[in-house]
Parts: sequence; structure tokens; C-alpha cells
Amino acid sequence: MRTFCGRANPTTGALDWMEEGEEYDYHQEIARSCYADMLHDSDRNKKYYQGIRAAVCRVKARGERVIVLDIGTGTGLLSMMAVAAGADYCYAVEVFKPMAEAAACIVKKNGFSDKIKIINKHSTEVTVGPDGDMQEKANVLVTELFDTELIGEGALPSYEHAHLNLVQVGCEAVPHSATVYARVVESEQLWNWSQIQPIQVDECTLLPPAALAQCAGVPSVCDIQLSQVKPSSFTNLGPLCTMFSVDFSRPVSSALQSHSCRFVVEASGRAQVVLSWWDLDMDPSGSIVCSMAPCWTYSDVREYPWRDHWMQSVYFLPAEKSVCEGEELSLTVSHDDYSLWYSLTDGDQSDVATPCCTCQAHLLWTRPRFGELNDRRRTEQYLSALRSILRPDSVCVSVSDGSLLSVFAHLLGAKKVFSLESSGISKRVIEQFLEANSLKNSIRFLEIRPERLTSADVEGEQISVLVGEPYFSTSLLPWHSLFFWYCRTALSCLLRPDATVLPSSATLYMIAVEFQDLWRIRAPCGTCEEFDVSPMDEMVQRSLDFRESREAEPHPLWEYPCRALSKPCPVMSFDFQQCVPEQPISSQGSVPLTGRGRCHGVALWMEYNLTDDIIVSMGLTEPVNEEEVCVWSPHRKQGVYFLPDPWESSGDGRASMSYTLTFDPKIGDIKTDFSVTLP
Repeated sequence: MRTFCGRANPTTGALDWMEEGEEYDYHQEIARSCYADMLHDSDRNKKYYQGIRAAVCRVKARGERVIVLDIGTGTGLLSMMAVAAGADYCYAVEVFKPMAEAAACIVKKNGFSDKIKIINKHSTEVTVGPDGDMQEKANVLVTELFDTELIGEGALPSYEHAHLNLVQVGCEAVPHSATVYARVVESEQLWNWSQIQPIQVDECTLLPPAALAQCAGVPSVCDIQLSQVKPSSFTNLGPLCTMFSVDFSRPVSSALQSHSCRFVVEASGRAQVVLSWWDLDMDPSGSIVCSMAPCWTYSDVREYPWRDHWMQSVYFLPAEKSVCEGEELSLTVSHDDYSLWYSLTDGDQSDVATPCCTCQAHLLWTRPRFGELNDRRRTEQYLSALRSILRPDSVCVSVSDGSLLSVFAHLLGAKKVFSLESSGISKRVIEQFLEANSLKNSIRFLEIRPERLTSADVEGEQISVLVGEPYFSTSLLPWHSLFFWYCRTALSCLLRPDATVLPSSATLYMIAVEFQDLWRIRAPCGTCEEFDVSPMDEMVQRSLDFRESREAEPHPLWEYPCRALSKPCPVMSFDFQQCVPEQPISSQGSVPLTGRGRCHGVALWMEYNLTDDIIVSMGLTEPVNEEEVCVWSPHRKQGVYFLPDPWESSGDGRASMSYTLTFDPKIGDIKTDFSVTLP
């Protein structure tokens, strides 16, 4: 039976119906589930095995049969660890059907199917009894229900239910407990991800709306590779605080709770941000610890265990607070059953209400987008470009999601400015900026698709200037922002013959790279260390290779260090002065591999020509230096194409990265193919 899947096309804006194979869900969903990263996490695997083995030994020492409940089994790895450590039987629960089917295959392949039962249910639906999913309650509880925020995958409700219904009183738990740590810091870089700073436009200072500055933001965690945030970019205002611990061997509550830690301020400054991470104690002795602390907390950075499935968290305080050295403050963390949030007070009490965005800007803009809008250098590039093209009689239309370009155009003297907005939220947010700066009614907002725009909508004027950043909230891959090109094409009948389009063109660039760690998320998994089982079967490995590794995928490369093994190379250009062509655009060529190292793949990004001499890069922001270090824009995701098999480059330039690219204007996508070739 043929299956069709409807998808909103981020480049063309249309709803596309695509036929998928019978195994689509299996492959696609597993490919996006980060299982390869977890299976490559040797620190995690080793410590889980040590903790499980110790727990099994303690139960056997009491003369009991070891019955294990593994919640969120994934590939079945932890269940196989338990049996390998001597468990008598294991119930492995996995709610995700494709993964549960894969786990059953993996368990059978490794010869454990007689001692492991895969249960394809949510743990809260599992029953115990003669006719139930489990014949008896477990005396060892093994789980991997954690995310970067610790509890974000519903760990607390699952533990709460398990202790009430699925495990024996006094059971052993692996991990035994978790501890959450936090530190208050001042950081302009991080604070720029939460609040818009004043923007200087010639003699005018564009101020953010008061509602935005007073807004607590959204409750969702900002999870990043904190190791890539340099310690020099923030100031520690207090010590590392132990906020709370959870003992998983005892009944757990998912009810709203708060925990406070009093501390003495160590440096005067502005308290803005809380950096947070957690540790897992795999054993009651506290001797087996799996830590999420960033690399700069290690005395020897070589001991830092890189992982991507668990990172660190950044929380933004509801408002910045001036603090003085020697002052005593109270940091409070509150949590419901899924989220954490922080507050800072002079006393012991703090508001435990869940933060909620009231200004709507935090609903419109992502954290990287806030950072992009606060990037002074980037803003000046756009202002310089606008100054060079705007005239007193300019009729300007801005096409981007929630962009301030329309406000800039008005302040720089355009006769009329229209802003084409994709949503009511983006319209209301920009209107707040206008009201805060006494510019109300200076811009006309048009909530209409470009192809439906008529001359009447622009008051009978012909458009003389069409501008865009381009930025669209639906964009993932670099070329998805070519939606601007489709908008320009749809508006062509309303443009003056001599109309200026900004940006005037875009160029897709590529560079061959060696990743320090990111390669792990697509690398094959063999036999795990410590015990002789393979957590991978052919179908799962095919899924990890499927699509995501055969096509480019988006990654914020500033978080993932890499070395350049070739020179940056332009591989495809797009002329916004012209309409989108009807026929595909193809590009072929090769780039010499001039760097020595292991080539894992290719990084891709767009650069936009605002004018002949002003170029904005969404990828590399600095020339590649002699150490071949790549410095990436933190505001946009870049595209990454992973080679099926990494290539050892000698750096003599004899080998090259060949590419074949085809832009299909009907679907707005670029088909990519890269391979290493020898002369």
C-alpha cells in the first residue's frame, strides 16, 4: 500500500504530498532519535554497566532472584547488560514501536530472548500479575529516561508510577540518584539570547518594548554544548550550588516542588543567567558517577566525555538583577513533572509559578534569533546596505518573519514601508517596537501570502525596494531561506522595472571538514566495551544511515568544533534580480583536500550579497586560519553532509571532494551528492 505524507515545504511555502515506503516511519524516526550518539557514549555505557552489575550483586547477596525492569529500553542495551551481569529475568519497556521491534531483533541476535521480554507500551500502561505484562514486580529498576534538563522526558511521572505499581519496596535502582547543580553568571553573550538590546539607527536609538524587557520568557530549556561557550564570555557571580537530588530507589513525586540554595555573591555584577547541569550516581556508594559538567570544569580536558544526547542547560532569569560582592542571595529552582525554572531573590521565598511569555516575542523568535537581532556588526551591515539603496521616494516591502528591516527602512527615510508578515504574532511583536518608539502607524502590515498581494494592498504603488534578511521561522537547511526568492517571484508584477532587491543574490558554499566529535552521531556501532553484546542490528544501522546521512542535515556548527580540510568553495549561485527559473539548476565540480585529517563530510552554508560590497555569511564568519579552525555563525544552522565512509586525507591536494548539486525549483530543494575522488 502506498503511503503519502503531507509536508509544508519550507522553501516554496507550499504543502507537498510525498510518497513514502512501507519502512518510512521506522527508518526516519530511528534516524532522528540519537541512538548512535548514546551507543557511542562509552562513559555512559561503562558506568551503567558498573552500576547494574553492582545492583545485581547486592540482590543476589540477599539470596533473591534478580528481576529487572528496564524503562525506556531503546535498543535493549541496558537489559542485555543486566542479563550479562547475572540477572534472572528482565522486562524491557519501550513505547516507540519501531524501536521496540528493533530491540526484539537485537536481543534475539545476542542470544538473550529467553531472559528478556520486550514490552511495547508506555510504562504507565504496564500491568503486573498472572495475565499481565509482568509476572511479578521487579527488585531492580533500570532506567534511561533523562534529557538535558534531567526530567524533560517525563522521568518523574514514570518513576512515580513504577514505585507504586511495578517494583518492590526497597528495590535497587540504576541510576541510584541524580543531583542538579547551578551557577548564577553575568554574560552579555548569553543574555542576548533572551532580551533585545537597544539598536542604534543613525541618530535614533531603537528601544525594545517594555513588555519584552519585563517578560519572563518561555519555560523551555535552552540546551547547548556549554563546553563551547568560553569561560571568558561570562562572569561567575557565585559558587556552584547543589540545588536538589532525587533518590530513584525510593518513591518519587511528580508534584510541583521548589528547592532553594543560599549563597554569598563572589563578584559584583548583573545576575542574568543560570548555568545548570546534573550528575547521575549509579550506585549508593557514590563511587560510580556519570557527570554532565562542561569540559572547562575538568582539570584535564582529555577526560571530558563528549555527548550530544545529554548536554547542559542555560536558564534566563525573569529579569536581570544587580548584585554586590558579599551579598547573600537565594537561588530557587522549581519544577513540575517536565520542566525546571530558576529565580533569584534576597530572601528564602520566590515565585514558583511557571514562567510564561506575555510579550509574544519569545514565542516568535528562537534563542539564536534573539542573538542574531542583537548582533551589532550584522545590524550595521544591513543598515549600511539600506542607506545605499533607499531614497526619499522609495516604496519598500520587507519579506521576512518578524524582521526589524521594515523599521530600519522607515527610520532611514523610505517614503512608504510595507511589511509582509507570515503570522499575527510577528505583526504584533513589530507593532510593539513601533509603539515603544513613537512610530505607530509608520508601517503597514500585510498578513497575506505573496502570490495574493495586489496593487491595492500596496496602495496602488509600485515597489521600488524589496528587502529581506532572509529569515523564516520554518527554515532548517541553509537553502530553505530561498523562500525569499519565491516571494520575489510572486511579487514580480508589482515591482518597478528598476526595482532594487536586497539581498541581490545568494551563494551556497561548501568546505570539507574533520569533526572533533559530531561524527559519532552517524558512525556505525560495534560491540560495546565491558561485555560482549552488540546493541545494533542491520535494520537499526540502516535507519541511522537512512536519509539523514545520505542528505544534508542541519546542525549549529558553532557547538561542534571541526577542522577545515579544504578551502571554502562557492558551489551554486542564485540571482534574486531574476525570477525563480522553471528548469533545475545544476552544479558539478571538485575541491582539493588540502588539510591532513579524517574527512567526515562537508559543511554547507549560504552567503547573501546585500550589495556589491556587503556580504552577510550564515556560515563561516572568519577566514580559516593556519590551524584550519572553522569559526561558525551562532545564529543559523549550517548543513552537514556525512560521508558514508570517512576518508583519511594526506593533505597533499591529490584527493578531492567531488560534488554534484541540483536545485529543483518545483520543490525548492537541493539534491546533494559528495564523494572523495583520486586523480
